[in-house]
Amino acid sequence: MSERDYDVVLFGATGFTGRLVAAHLARRATGTTIRWAIAGRSAERLAAVAAELPGEAPGIEVVDLDDESGLRRLTARTRVVATTVGPFARLGEPLVAACVDTVTDYADITGEPGFVALVRDRYGEVANEAGVRLVSCCGFDSVPHDLGAQFTASLLPQDADLEVRGYVWTRARFSGGTAHSALEAIASRRIGGAGRPAAGAPQLRRVRGLPPLIHRAPVELDGYGVPLPTVDPAIVLRSARALPGYGHAFAYGQYALLERLPVALAGVIGASAFATAAVLPPTRVLLRKVLPAAGRGPSEAVRARSRFCVTFVGEGGGQRVVTRVSGGDPGYDETARMLGEAALSLAQDAHGELFGALTPAMALGERYRSRLEAQGLPFEVLATDSAPV
Repeated sequence: MSERDYDVVLFGATGFTGRLVAAHLARRATGTTIRWAIAGRSAERLAAVAAELPGEAPGIEVVDLDDESGLRRLTARTRVVATTVGPFARLGEPLVAACVDTVTDYADITGEPGFVALVRDRYGEVANEAGVRLVSCCGFDSVPHDLGAQFTASLLPQDADLEVRGYVWTRARFSGGTAHSALEAIASRRIGGAGRPAAGAPQLRRVRGLPPLIHRAPVELDGYGVPLPTVDPAIVLRSARALPGYGHAFAYGQYALLERLPVALAGVIGASAFATAAVLPPTRVLLRKVLPAAGRGPSEAVRARSRFCVTFVGEGGGQRVVTRVSGGDPGYDETARMLGEAALSLAQDAHGELFGALTPAMALGERYRSRLEAQGLPFEVLATDSAPV
């Protein structure tokens, strides 16, 4: 693919998150030989974004996501496509199809289980045969959880059955686009289905999800774990099934970390009410009307005050380890870094022989983790000791 015009083409650069990804790529490309472009349906809006970016302006490619032949012509000219255009269940498939047709690697920031399952079931096998990597969930869903669980498991005895729990704490505001994607994800009712292995993927061990129960979190965390109905556990378990380094057998659970039990219970009730409303067609239509509009997000000042922390507690073989992945604003600034570095890793780094519909850990692994750490996303070991009997 060395003869292709671009290393990376970014779709969605005129949206809120896409602008942040474009700014990250522009900074990373300055002073390098990285060739990249932004793509979308409005030349005027793309030019306005390009004018705001530091360094040399990226290429501008005008194409509509409904234009199948135009998408194929463009994807054939780049090594990697990255996209922030959602909701992915409604808008994402044509770009995936074009990438498979033109043997072009692909990365997105979806957190929609239904879309993850669609990519795996409809395109995973043919992408594997063609040598294409289709990497979903390259944002806060699910990079810290997927790579954090991988990092934690690697520190435990590999001849033992391992259990890892991830506890998620955030102080952040999420966008209308994120809210609408969450609505689509819950409405699809396919969270569990996203965790099934793709055709031809390795199956190195048994994996299972830990019970989704409210519980007192480990003493280091001083709070309560509340089950999170996100795509992240399914992604973690797909990685654990296919990759070395997760012990003899592997179990994973993911929970929101809340300080007080009443708050935890209120959160469960609120999430259940939202999920019920999302599944029922009449109330889903109403939710679409009242949720914030997509394309808008918090100010730079608000994002600067935002934080996330995912603490992992792993046990197995008589050993216990506590690790942490942390960073700034999860839904925007850090997601932009995560997608930008995923695209650059696909374009520049040597990877293994796994192709098809992949998780971030399966496709990118340790080289990607090193990139993230260099960009200010630390993976830390907080404690190692003997597991309680």
